Amino acid sequence: MVRVNWTDQAVNDLKEIAEYISKDSKRYAKIQIQRIRQRTHILKQYQLAGQKLEIFGELNIRQLVEGSYIILYRTKEDTQVDILTVHHSARDLNRRTLLF
Repeated sequence: MVRVNWTDQAVNDLKEIAEYISKDSKRYAKIQIQRIRQRTHILKQYQLAGQKLEIFGELNIRQLVEGSYIILYRTKEDTQVDILTVHHSARDLNRRTLLF
């Protein structure tokens, strides 16, 4: 089984998403964060489940989609997956700076 590691940037993204949504509904903010986290559980058994992206000059970045959010991750060895960022699909991904 693969270990799913959330980077500091991805954890911060979740906090920002929760803060933004909670302005309208704390309940829905909690539900959305749970859905995003739950979506990544598939990676424990199927680390190549997401669509492959060639972005930021990295060849081994993949994405999962949960609602309006894109979860970018990278396989790191056969035993670990790093969640790099959680990004709202309405925003321009090319303007993001990923720290990895």
